[in-house]
Amino acid sequence: MQRDKRKVAQAFSRAAQSYDSVAQLQRDIADRLMGWLPERVDGCLLDLGCGTGYAAPSLREHYPDAPLLHLDLAHGMLAFAREQRPVSAAHYLCGDAEQLPLADASVALIWSSLAVQWCERPDRLLAELARVLKPGGRCLLATLGPDTLHELKRAWAAVDDDVHVNGFVSLDQLLAHNRGLRPVRTEVEHRVLYYDRLQQLMHELKALGAHNVNSRREQGLSSRQRLIRLLDAYEQQRLPEGALPATYEVYYLELFKEPSA
Repeated sequence: MQRDKRKVAQAFSRAAQSYDSVAQLQRDIADRLMGWLPERVDGCLLDLGCGTGYAAPSLREHYPDAPLLHLDLAHGMLAFAREQRPVSAAHYLCGDAEQLPLADASVALIWSSLAVQWCERPDRLLAELARVLKPGGRCLLATLGPDTLHELKRAWAAVDDDVHVNGFVSLDQLLAHNRGLRPVRTEVEHRVLYYDRLQQLMHELKALGAHNVNSRREQGLSSRQRLIRLLDAYEQQRLPEGALPATYEVYYLELFKEPSA
């Protein structure tokens, strides 16, 4: 999956101030992943792709004495998290999940909600997670699958052949690169959001910083004619109840690093 990391970081930095206003689904997914936290953790906790810091207060409440490291690719998100959701004994670090600026076997628990789907290479991501985890450590992930926003992909396909919607890897593709991390638990959930107008979804994606960041995306704004064709194509998917659906395919994973790994 070709990602332009610079564009990813810039998009999410720009979205730091608006993200929380449209992130109810993201909060719901994070809350569900919180329910997977082990009772205790022996060592440092990494909030990977911390975003606006939504998880920080809950993680600190769950583990009041554990060192807590917030890491994100976007400077703007880190600044917002530090200012708006400060917690005790926390450190903030700008970095890439595929090149973690952390020592080997330095983290006891990695927690990451809706961040790792932006990585370019699953094999490199999983290798880094395995490298920084202590033997016996755990990794809790929530990420997106390829069925995400399939309605929008289908509508754009009726307009042209360019890449307009972010693509994500399947669960099988992700787990094929476990790199010594044993899957303990996996769950798949399809969440459907409903909109009166397609423009509402497009505005929401931009406010989240989740608009198209693929390196192959078309350059420049869409023409009015192409936008009209997109609206018409999406309109064909309006439900009998009257709403336009937008599906998110969500993967929840618990990975365990064997003591001998």
